[in-house]
Amino acid sequence: MSPRTVHIDCLHFDGYKPCPPHKQKGAVCGDCSDYRPLAFRVLILKVGAAGEVIRNTPILHRLRELYPDAEITWVTDYPDFIPRSFVHKVLKYDWKSINLIQEQEYDLLLSLDKETHVCAVANRIRAKVKKGFLLDVNGKIVPADEDARRKWLTGVFDDLMKENTKHYVEEIFEICGWQWAGEKYILEGARTPDISFGKDGSKPLIGLNTGAGSIWPTRIWPEDRWSELIGALRETGNDVLLLGGPDEHEKNLRLARKSGAGYEGVKSFLEFAGLMALCDVVVTSVTMALHIGIALERRIVLLNNIFNAPEFHLYGLGSIVQPDLDCLACYKRAFDAGCPPDTCIDLITVDAVLREIGANVRILREAGRG
Repeated sequence: MSPRTVHIDCLHFDGYKPCPPHKQKGAVCGDCSDYRPLAFRVLILKVGAAGEVIRNTPILHRLRELYPDAEITWVTDYPDFIPRSFVHKVLKYDWKSINLIQEQEYDLLLSLDKETHVCAVANRIRAKVKKGFLLDVNGKIVPADEDARRKWLTGVFDDLMKENTKHYVEEIFEICGWQWAGEKYILEGARTPDISFGKDGSKPLIGLNTGAGSIWPTRIWPEDRWSELIGALRETGNDVLLLGGPDEHEKNLRLARKSGAGYEGVKSFLEFAGLMALCDVVVTSVTMALHIGIALERRIVLLNNIFNAPEFHLYGLGSIVQPDLDCLACYKRAFDAGCPPDTCIDLITVDAVLREIGANVRILREAGRG
């Protein structure tokens, strides 16, 4: 076999199989016009949750601007939500991927999860610069540098968290050492599944995401409120589509049978996003659907009670409905004797949600979209 030049430093080369330029065009390393030497390597550790992964995608705009020839690798539990047009390697968070990234060197590590197991992995990564969060010798989460310190402090002191007026995307940019300049979410690959209803545009389609996950059940609006809201929406000339995952399936079936609202069952992440793309307005608590809705630029009515409202930046796409209480932003996972009402989520009224839905529908109509 004659000697052959091999550009192992090329962005397209992996050493396992033929690279795309060779496979598609027969190019060889010696005179390949697609040769792209690795100028910069970035590793992102943002594992979960699903909505949080989507909410971190705006940083990809800045990475592309700062390092246009960088190779970007993202390790996550939710690979479906990583935009492939921005990220070269998407790795599922498991022992195989951890072994792989620990055997490499990176120019920049963005460790964006405040989880001990992820921070432990970040400690062992060889990177010239580490931003975000690491683990100290006692197993405590600590900021990698001063850029992450403010966000770290708001996570460990309630008073600082309640005083915080910066939204999450702004904070993530700050952790990375940048200033947020309006960069938007990125979501690719949403696909509409086969649906049992037609959408002709004559009526607004209101998506109701009836769940909020099991970690904070305190943010789940009661089923009877959803039922009342559906009835009022249909009486006022709107179509309704119920949205949710496995935890909401039985509830959504009951609501659909009782009210006549549409429900397409449990879908994959990207099919769920495809259903949301059909909606004109989406009503949701703080959960994955919120961030998908923002990424798809749907109008949003956000139901909030236990979180700090300034944390959520809706990009001018909607509004937040929450109880009028001084104890908001408690982040409680269960109501207790210290709560003024037994369940503050119940203080969000159907009438208040209806008003916000109507306001968003009017905005769409004025823009010729509703």
